[in-house]
Formats: sequence, structure tokens, C-alpha cells
Amino acid sequence: MCLSCLTISSHVAAQQMADTTFYAEIENPAYELGTGPVVLIDEAHHNYHTADGRYLAFATLLRRDGYVVSGSSAPFTGETLDRADILVISNALNERNLEDWSLPTPSAFTDEEIAAVREWVHAGGALMLIADHMPMPGAAESLAAVFGVEFLNGFAFESATDTDGPMIFRRPDGSLRPHFITDGRDATERVDSVASFTGQAFKVGAGASPVMVFRSEAVSLNPPVAWRFTEDTPMTRVGGWSQGSVLEFGEGRVALFGEAAMFTAQVAVDGSNRFQMGMNLPEADQNQQFLLNVMHWLSGVGN
Repeated sequence: MCLSCLTISSHVAAQQMADTTFYAEIENPAYELGTGPVVLIDEAHHNYHTADGRYLAFATLLRRDGYVVSGSSAPFTGETLDRADILVISNALNERNLEDWSLPTPSAFTDEEIAAVREWVHAGGALMLIADHMPMPGAAESLAAVFGVEFLNGFAFESATDTDGPMIFRRPDGSLRPHFITDGRDATERVDSVASFTGQAFKVGAGASPVMVFRSEAVSLNPPVAWRFTEDTPMTRVGGWSQGSVLEFGEGRVALFGEAAMFTAQVAVDGSNRFQMGMNLPEADQNQQFLLNVMHWLSGVGN
């Protein structure tokens, strides 16, 4: 591993907030305004991204596509989940890691909640589970495991010597795979590249369809404390692992992603400097359509 890893992305420690100026057109909304499926964004598990916070652009985009979106502060039970057509969980955390991003990273969810989500999806619910870099994968690994997915509690990078800037997953090199969520309902919704911003790598089982796949040189750095890297930091080679994958589970559907900023628009403020992060970057100009395609697949629009 290289010493350059010690200075990864200087703006990650800056204060991050929603970019309220972000706006993008939707040429062909899936539903009439306010008539689509109900999307609940989990806000009951110390989530780093919420509907009115860092996932404001996410929620706004979905509403403009016709979905009915709201935050949910209720624990997962059969009753609370039955209110939703689609459940979105982004960067849940255990209380232990609210101010301390070091190991251990206990589950954000109780065993009863995990069982309720599994049963709900199996009966026909749709889940979008997003867990960014460490400590978020550790907090969500038990939930991912019931769907045959193994989260890695680390930081994914293009290679051991390329640890800065967004990663671009591209259709021509196979890192972005053909699927409904990259092809869309028609040619106008085709996605050829998706940008992500660090995140984690994960393994999927035989029944999953990987969509975002790491290239051969990709690595995961797995420190005991988030963002503290040394020459001795454990490293895992993750070429061929996923950062985005989908699967059918019983009567339901699950979309899993190892990066959260790609689905929203944020600004990071560090003194007098402001950095854009997410769908508001030129490199991420197709991320919006990718997100809409994910939601269309989860809700069965056009597929």
C-alpha cells in the first residue's frame, strides 16, 4: 500500500449537506405526480442520509417521478413495513458508532427487525439497501446476509495507488453490466456510466445480478478506525466484487449498493472551499437516470 492513501480525499472530513440548488429534468415520469408507490426512507437507525437531510435530492427526484416519499422513524415491524411499497435504508448506524467510527461496528438492527424485513421482502416488498464505507457495512452486514450478500467493512478504491476522485463504472469495459437498470424502459433511459464516491465492495450469491462490478485492480482498505490508513492497514483485493447488485427474493426484490453519495447531491464545506459530491458533478451526469431505473425495477415499471 502507498503513503498517498494517508491523504485520501481531503474534503471527506468537511461538513456535508444537501445541495438544495440541484435540479434535473425528468422527461418521462413513471407516474402522475403523487400517485406512485409509497417509498419509506428509514430514519429510525441513526441514518447518515435522511429524506430532509443528505438524501433531499434523492427524495425530491423520486417525488418528481410520481413516487410518494416520506421518512420513517419507526422500527421495522410487519405493521410498519406494510405501509411501504419500497423501503430505502441508507447508511444506518448502531448508536455505538454515532461519534466513534472505530471497530467494533455492531448491527444497526435488532434480530426481530431483520426477520421482519426478510419476511416482508419475501412476501413481495421491495428493498433498496445502501451501506457506504466503514462503519456502515458493519452496521448492515447482518441484514445483507439474509439475502445472501457479504458486506466488507472497508473503503473501496480503484487501486492501491489510485485512491482519489470518483470511480466511474462504464459499460464498455464491463464494470457496468447490462440489466434493466442500465438499459431502462427505452433507449432514452440507457445508462453507459455511473460515478461513485468511495464506498465499500461486497460479494453476492449465485442468484444475484451484479450491475456495478469492480475492475481487476480494485482494493478495499480495512482500517480499525475510519479514514485512518497506515502501511499496515489490511487490504483486500476486490476485483470482480460488486458495488451494485440486484436480486429477486421470494415474491420481492432487493437492490444493494455499497455507496450512498451517488444517489444524491451534496456539498462539502471546508472553510472557504466548497466541493460538490454526487449527482451534481459532471462525471455523474447519468446517475440520476440510473437511480430512476433502479426505482422502476423495484416497482416493476416497464419490466
